Parts: sequence; C-alpha cells; structure tokens
Amino acid sequence: MGTTARAGTVAAADALTAEGQIVRIRPVTAADAAGLEALYHGGSVDSLRMRFFVVPGDATLKAEVDRLCRPPSGTHGSLVALSDGTIVGVASWERGDRDTDTADFAVFVGERSRGEGIGTLLLEHLCAWARACGVTRLVGQTLAGNVAMRRVTRGLDSDAEIGTVDEVVGLSVPTTPGEASLLAMDVRDRSTERASLGPLLAPRAVAVVGAGRRPGGVGHETLAALRDGGYTGDLYAVNPNAAEVAGVEAYRCLSDLPGPVDLVVVAVPADAVTAVVEQAADVGAGAVVVLSSGFGETGPAGQAKQSDLVRLARKHGIRLVGPNCLGVVNTDPEVALNASFAAVTPAHGGLAVASQSGAVGIALLEHAARNGCGVSTFVSLGNKADVSGNDLIAYWYDDPATTAVALYLESFGNPRRFARTVRALARRKPVLAVKSGRSQSGRRAGASHTAAAASPDVSVDALFAQAGVIRVDHLGELIDAARMLTDQPLPGGNRLAIIGNAGGINVLAADAAEYGQLTVPTLSPQVTAKLTACAPGAAGYDNPLDLGAAADTATVAAAVEAVAASGEVDALLLVVAATRANDVPGTLAALAAVLDRHHGLPAAVVVLGMSEPSTTLGARNAPVFDLPERAVTALGHAARYAAWRREPLGHQPALAGVDTRTARKLVESALHTREGWQTYDVISAVLACYGIGLLTTAVVFDVDAAVSAARAAGYPVVLKSADPRLVHKSDVGGVRLHLRDDAQVRRAFAPVANAGDPSCGVLVQPMAPGDVELTTGIVHDPLFGSLVMFGLGGVHTDVHADRSFALVPLTDRDTARMWQGLRTAPLLTGYRGAPAVDIGAVEDLIARIGRLAEDLPEIAELDLNPVLAGPDGVLAVDAKMRLATVGAEPDPSLRQLRSPD
Repeated sequence: MGTTARAGTVAAADALTAEGQIVRIRPVTAADAAGLEALYHGGSVDSLRMRFFVVPGDATLKAEVDRLCRPPSGTHGSLVALSDGTIVGVASWERGDRDTDTADFAVFVGERSRGEGIGTLLLEHLCAWARACGVTRLVGQTLAGNVAMRRVTRGLDSDAEIGTVDEVVGLSVPTTPGEASLLAMDVRDRSTERASLGPLLAPRAVAVVGAGRRPGGVGHETLAALRDGGYTGDLYAVNPNAAEVAGVEAYRCLSDLPGPVDLVVVAVPADAVTAVVEQAADVGAGAVVVLSSGFGETGPAGQAKQSDLVRLARKHGIRLVGPNCLGVVNTDPEVALNASFAAVTPAHGGLAVASQSGAVGIALLEHAARNGCGVSTFVSLGNKADVSGNDLIAYWYDDPATTAVALYLESFGNPRRFARTVRALARRKPVLAVKSGRSQSGRRAGASHTAAAASPDVSVDALFAQAGVIRVDHLGELIDAARMLTDQPLPGGNRLAIIGNAGGINVLAADAAEYGQLTVPTLSPQVTAKLTACAPGAAGYDNPLDLGAAADTATVAAAVEAVAASGEVDALLLVVAATRANDVPGTLAALAAVLDRHHGLPAAVVVLGMSEPSTTLGARNAPVFDLPERAVTALGHAARYAAWRREPLGHQPALAGVDTRTARKLVESALHTREGWQTYDVISAVLACYGIGLLTTAVVFDVDAAVSAARAAGYPVVLKSADPRLVHKSDVGGVRLHLRDDAQVRRAFAPVANAGDPSCGVLVQPMAPGDVELTTGIVHDPLFGSLVMFGLGGVHTDVHADRSFALVPLTDRDTARMWQGLRTAPLLTGYRGAPAVDIGAVEDLIARIGRLAEDLPEIAELDLNPVLAGPDGVLAVDAKMRLATVGAEPDPSLRQLRSPD
C-alpha cells in the first residue's frame, strides 16, 4: 500500500485471501455507511458479542458506523476489505492525540468471510497506516472466547497477548513487524500466491479466444502449441466464425463453452480485450493471459487502458499475465501446458523462467533447449500489469518441480518486497538473474560522495548480493550457470581439479578459475602417487593434470577416480579433446560411470573437436560445454552461491542508546523549517540519537569567534567551510589542517569561509588522531529504500573508489560483509605491522548508520567523511546531511498485489 499517511491518507491496495481470492483494501469513506451497516447487521449474535462485548443495539451500531466513516487524520483511520464490491471486513485505529505513540484498534469480519485471512490482512495494513502516522503499538481488548481474533493478533506477534482479567484478554501489537513476524507473513504470502496462481499454471481447462483459422496468427499458433504439447485438460477454441480451429472444436463465445474454464488466453485486438475479460469473469475463470499488444507499451493512453483492464480483472478475482506477452508454459507431464506462441517447446526439467521481455524469453527457451537444460515453468511477464516476479518467486518457493529459478527483469515494482521474498527462495533454490541497465547513463546526481557513487545499478547489485541472487552478465552465462545448478550438487568449497588430455586448454581453464575466485590446489603426495601409478604417460602429476593427447580410456577414468575419491577438491572440470588416436565416445562413457559413482561431487565436462556431443554426461546429467571458460564460469557461480548458502542467516543487531523518537522529532522539526542541507547542529543532534560519535565542532561566522573556538578546542585545529553543498572541500581551499596558533587561524579564516557560501560559516575542530580514514553514508531511493555506503575515505575517496553498498535493513552479516569486501580491507586488520583498527566499532558504526537509514527515510543523503578508525574506536570528523519529505513508497512488510497504476 503506497502511503502518504503522515498526512492522514493511504492508497487502496489489492491483496490475496488464504484461498487465493482477491480483496480490495482501502480507507473508509462516508459513502460506505450503508455497506458497514449491512456488514454488522449480517453478523451473528455471537460474532457481534465478541466484537462489542455485549450484543449491540441499533444505536450502538450507528455510532460505530459514524465513527468509522469520519475523515481520516493523524489520530484516526479506518479500512474496509471488499470482495466483488461488497464490504466483508473493517478495521480501525484511534488515538487520543498526535503525541501518543499507541492507538486502540478494532477488527470485524463478516460472517461468510471468516477463516479466509481477511482479518489478518486488515490488521497488517492497519499497522502500516498507523506506523506511518507515528504509532508504535496498536492496543486493544477481546473476550477470551474470541479465538479468531486472538489467532489473528498472535499471527502478527506471538507475544501480542499481555494478560487476562475477568475473561478479557489485553492485546498489544507492534506496528513495525519483527523478524519472526515477517517470516510468518512470508509463509502466508507464499500460501496465498500458490492458491492464486493455480488456475494460471495448472488449469483444468483452457480457452483460447481469438484463435484464427489460418496458421501464423498468434491465437492459432498458441492453440496449436497447446494441442501439440499434449495439454491434459479440456481445450477450447473461441472463434465466432469457425466450427473448429487447428483440429480443436470452436465456440462462438466463452459463454457457449460446454464446461467451466480456469485459464483464458486472449489474442484479440487491444480494443476487444476488455470485453473478453468480462466474459471470462462471467464463466468463472481464475486467470487470463493477454497476448495482445497495444497497452502500456504504447504510451499514456495505452497505460490508462491497461490500468482499467487490471482493475476489471481484480474486481472479479482474476489474475492477469501480460498484456503484450509471449504466454506461459508448465512442462509437468500431468499438466503439459504450452500456452505460448514461442517456436521452441522446452523439455521437462527443473529450471523455472520468468522474463519481462518476450524476445529475451524466446532466447532463454532456445538456449535452454539447445544445451539440454529442462524447464519446469516459463512465464512471459510482458507489461507486468498484474502478475510479477514477486508473485512467481512466492509460487516457486514450494514448487517441487522447480530446482532453480532464472529471471530477466527490466524493472522492479516493489524491490523491497522482492529482496525479502527472493532471499527466502535463494536459501532453498538457486536464483539467477540478468538485470538490464548496467550502464552509467542513469547515474544519480547528488552533492555527496554517497549519492554520486550510487548509480541505479549499484542498488540492484546490493539487492542481489544480500539476497543471494546470482547476477550474470548475459543470457548465455545464465543458461550455463543454470545447467550447473539445476541438477548438480553444490560445491562444498572453491577447490577445483582440472583433468584432461589437452594441456593448453587446462592452462586456460586454470586462468579462468583464478578470475572466477576458484582455487586450483596442489594435490597431496598420496594422490600424486596414485596418479603416477595409473597414468605413467602423463605430462605431470599436479593440478591441473595433463594426461597427454594419447591417454586411453582406462587411464583417463583411473586418474579421475583417484582425484574424485581423494576428498581434496570440491569440484571437477574434465577436458576431453578428440584426436585420431583416442576413443572419445568410450572415454566419455567411462567418465560417466566415474561421475555417477561420485554423485555428491559437482562436475563439468569440456568436449573439444567432436561434432554435436551430448549436452550432458551420465545419469547425473553433468553438463557438457564447448569451451573451458564457460564451464569454469558456471562452476564459479555455483561455488559462490554455495558459500552464500553456508553462511548463517544473520540478524539485525541490538543497538543500545538509540532514541528514535527524539530523532524523528528533530527531523520533522528541521523539515518544517526547511528541506535540503542541514546545519551542523541538526546533524550532530540526529547522529547523537543513534550513538554515532561526531568530533566536537564549533560553527563560527567571524574570525574572532574562530580564534576563540580554536583556543577552546586546543591547538592544533582544523578549519573547514560549513557549506554543505561542497563535496570536495580540500580541492577548493575549504579545509586548512594543523593550524597551531591564533595567527594561523586568522590567516586561514577568510580563504576557508570564501571557498563556499560565507553565510554558512566555518567549522572549527581539534585535530583528531586516526590510523585509517574511512567513509560511510546514506542515499535514499524511493523504490529501493535507503542504501548504506562504506569504504575508504578522506581525500582518496574518489581516487580509489573502494566502497561497498547494502540496502536496509542490515543484518550483522551485512555489516561484516561491507568492510570485508573492500580491496583495502587489510588496512583495517593490521597491514605490514600497523595496528589493527577496532573492527567491532567499525561494524557497530555501520549497523547504526543502517538503523538510522531504516528509521528515518527522510534522510535523502548523509556523508560521514572522513571517519577516523584506530585501535581505540571510530570517530566521524565531518558530516553533511540532506533531508527531504518522503512521498508514497512501496512498503516491504505489506502483502499486496502490484498496483494497476
């Protein structure tokens, strides 16, 4: 639910019930009075007593409806849930005044809609609204016998019940969900998505509307693909001018079909699509795939038409794929659904594919088929008007047919929700992604080091890295990695053995391994002895192992067996080059037997000089490649993904001394005064609320005050321009260091003040000791949320560009990863005898910056540079902060469908 709730309003949203049905959640309006009265009057005596503690009379119900219909404000809000236009539930929060951070809440769900999860949805959305208005807890009471209400609140917080007195249970629900609550919410989300997408991906009957009689048309070819693919359900063609199409009986319209239909595939002109969706609703279809173009991709008018189409589908509980898409595929033999007009029919396998581009989808299917990579499901998202990557990720989490997921994405609707859902999926199954937009043309403009360095692609890289998504550079690399990850075991480490009969190829593979962060370890004397015995003609007995071009089948198999059984490597790369002197088919058969015996050891095979070799080897389907670099790159992706899987999940660290409430008041007061760059006293006060140390600083506006401040600080001192718009102060004379007396301060004052806007003043600081200069900061993105930066600081910030980024919320694993991933990380741990800095203090600082960014999205930019780090801790020497009002942004904690707008 996009929200501007600080002003007392929220946007409407669509969400899924426990059964996968769509409900509309929106604020109550005065026009809802009659619907609310009907909701309450339709309730049983028992349900009304549970809500009101007594059976209410008409006057009580009228007063309640009047309360709910009041205009929303910072002290009151009401939400309704509607199914097919009828109010089926209502929830509200009330607080006495804006200075109170708790509010009373109430929820009531209609008699016929109980057990569908509507109460939970309403309370989740209610928490988000109240949270945006500064409410930290929703409190209330319920009767001990109100089992349903107690279950709803415990679903949001296991400690929601705070005591029972005289059969009345006290309830208290935090408006910000904790980690356990988010995990429970994700479980509910996956269950509802699976139920919702069932009619799309496992339909019992499919109708293709717009299937023309002549081959070549989109509708005709999609119908033929369904027929030729052996779709196991009932298949219908809809064409008012034909008795049959492509051998399938045709009907005049959907209402003429002899039985119910789950999925309707639409291939009619854009102007006729709405009428077809209305007919689909009339016959009870649960999903439509709109192949037709002419919608959002054409401009504002097409976008408006597309939004209306989605609203129509949502009104009738229909999930929609497209428009402007290629179709959907499910290769499960019990379904055999090929509802697409792609020329390639994928083989059954474990890779699930979602593509926002039809052309990219075709390329992925073609490459998968050519390389023997089987597909479980394929969804062409097209304009992504309704069904999105987030929906499919939730569906694939529990899909037993899917062992890995491949994504091609051009945009994110709710990247914060994507980050959480894909991270959960990646803990179970590999997720690979090609995300377009690596160029620097979209670089952010900003007046801070953090904003200048945070291009849009940096946010995507940070998201993928934290979520364990394997980002690849091109489609071929994606398929190569998918082949390693769909059927092969994960490597236990990064040790690679290279064995083959082509020494030059072995060397190229070893070079690629180093580039791909794999090691090619020296083999132990025991293994070397075995290799000497079984391969006397080898060129050498170290890794990589060159057996020689004339090595026979038995020699190759024995050598691979010796290394595979050694336990000294985590993966195998086998190279077989065809010559007139060797038996390649026999060698490959022998290698297949060895690999099948060692099925827990991942392996890739490179075959050279043989026309059209098999794409896999052995019963375990070890992938066969044509080039060593491709194979090694795929193994490298597998090894890094396995290392991420082995890492602990991480948790948000508990931080002492954080005063969020005071910080929020400071930020709101500062925004009320002026948006933009803030004065040093505001910055230091906000940072102090999060326990972030900032060097004692005086802001002065004349030379005499500068001298007085320098004496108070104690010489030597530093003078800096206080103009927050200066990024590189030292480059323009805005910094003077090591000033040792009054005279030096007087001479330095005017040049420093005039380096920026003199009206901003000059900062006077004592010289501070520190062994390493670091930098950290924040930049806020309306879609991705806040991004935290950490890296090498001082005057070398931009020269070295050694920094890392992470999206909030940060776990303890994220804070460690941020400094460990720097090229200059050895400077922090004691380089060449230098003292190591306090790593605990460094990680604590990153965690506090992350919490600050998470709690206060109004911080549009923050730079702490330099931050001096040493054995005794860290201290920020300079800081600049820009504040901006936050508009409507996606909420990662809400279960909701993609907005039609």
